[in-house]
This record gives sequence, C-alpha cells and structure tokens, in this order.
Amino acid sequence: MVIWQCDFYHIPVSQAKEKPSWLLFISDPDGNQIHTGKCLQAEANSSWLIEQLRQAGKGNLPEKIQIFRPQIVGLFKTATEALSIELESTRRTRTLKQKIRQYMDDNFSTLSGNKYFALDKPPPQPLPESLWGENWSFVSIAAGEITNFIEDRPIPFKEIPESLLPMNLGIASNVVVPGIVVYGGRNSFSLCRWLQEQKPVALNYIPTEIGQSGGLVLESGLVDRWIFNTFEDESVAQAAKSYEDNKQISDGLHFLLIQPDDSGMTYTGFWLLKDE
Repeated sequence: MVIWQCDFYHIPVSQAKEKPSWLLFISDPDGNQIHTGKCLQAEANSSWLIEQLRQAGKGNLPEKIQIFRPQIVGLFKTATEALSIELESTRRTRTLKQKIRQYMDDNFSTLSGNKYFALDKPPPQPLPESLWGENWSFVSIAAGEITNFIEDRPIPFKEIPESLLPMNLGIASNVVVPGIVVYGGRNSFSLCRWLQEQKPVALNYIPTEIGQSGGLVLESGLVDRWIFNTFEDESVAQAAKSYEDNKQISDGLHFLLIQPDDSGMTYTGFWLLKDE
C-alpha cells in the first residue's frame, strides 16, 4: 500500500510585515520528501489542497494519507474523498515530523519546532464505568518473544504496528518490554471494542504523590486522554515507577493486554504502544 504522511498548517508569523501563510508538507513513512507547497492563509482551502495533492502525485496518488493534527481533519476529509483516497488520523507520523523539523530549521530558523508541533490536549476523562475490568497488574515480556506471543495465540482484537516491532526499533531480543494486563471478565470484549475505536497510543503512569499514589492515563486518537485506573498503594506506586523505568530501557515500547481472567488460557486484546 502506498501511504503519504501529510501536514497542512499555518506558519507562525515571525515579523509583523509578513502575511499569514500555510505550509503543505508531504513525505512517505520512510522519510522521503515528496512535495511541499505554500499558500497565503486566504487560499488555504480544500480546493487548493486537492490541486496540490494532484501535483504531488503526478498521476499516481497514494492509497492512504495519514495526518496528525485535529485542526486539519475536515480539510483533508474533503480532499481525500474527492480523490478517492483513504484518510487515517494518527499520531504515528514520526518521520513526517522529523522531516518538517529539518525543513523548518533550513528555511525558518526563528521558528520553534516544539511549538509548531504542540497540540492542545483536553484533561483526561474517566474510563466509562461499564468498561471497568475486574483487576489489573503490571507484567512484562522479552522483546524477542513478542512476535511469538502474538502468532501463537488467537487474539480477536490486536494492533501491532510494523514500525513498533522490536526488531524495527533496534531493540535487543533480551530487553524487557513492560506492559499492563487487564482482567476484564464479562467486560473484556466491550473494553476491547472501545479500545479499538479509540486507537490507543500509550499508557503512562502519572504519580499524584511520588511513591504513594497515582494512576495510569491512556493516550488515544490524536489528542484524547483517559484515566485508565487510579491507586493509593505504596507497593503499586513502586511497581508503576519500575514500569516507567523499564519503558526508558525499551525505547518507550510497552503494551496493553486484555484477558477475561488470569488463567492464561484466553486472550481478548493486545496493543503494542509507544508514546509519540
């Protein structure tokens, strides 16, 4: 499948005399730059975007376009529907952001890349009570065992992006990859269906009192955040700290596993995660 990763956003005005303008940047998932375009803010609409996409494709448009900004979903939805291209909203556009950052450094030295990519995130919302599991715990698996674990078990819901496979991240097979397992009981399928819709990205420990209490916050979609669970227990807080420490060792790679119970016989969902 041919995939383009795109961004179309206004360039911060560094001088009062400059006219507001927008930058379109297109690359492929491997980081190869395909096209750039620039227009005045008054011209930044779906018609201009459609024409630019046609120019970039030169008769060979992609099957899918990926974007990471909530603000431009509407523009790209109109453009991709007109061109019969699948649109995917995803945070996993790291190579695109790296190429844009390089472009900005080369052409707009006064701009801050971090500020350009910063997205406003709403406060985390509570996980719907109807999806609560019966129990949960911290677990881990050796990086070299992840592929076998997935392939050897029938798992109805799973998301394993190829870019997050340990071998593609350069993670040694003996590195411990931390994770969370939720024993969902009767809610296992409902929880997995909900997770599939939300598109999990990362599951992070947020301490409220270091070494004493805190919770796990699920990052999903483009900017969504969910309070996955909370705890006030010193031993759990210490385990959560170890979980975050192990994420540092595994280059941020971690996982979420959903099981109906702790028998180890049945698995309902598996998501390989990495914060963007």
